Amino acid sequence: MKNSIREKRKALGLSQEELARRCGVTRQTVNAIENDKYDPTLALAFRLAEALGSTVDGLFVPKEVC
Repeated sequence: MKNSIREKRKALGLSQEELARRCGVTRQTVNAIENDKYDPTLALAFRLAEALGSTVDGLFVPKEVC
């Protein structure tokens, strides 16, 4: 999956640490997701979308579509 988490996070002025705290994960998890090293669970994807004021579809797209 490709994602736009880094761009949306920075646009909101959030650090990886703050986004991680809001979503109940570690900063390392947010870093791994932003760098396409880890695909989050569906539950975490929904928490990320809520924290970033987006939808899951707005954050993630399959690599084939990109």
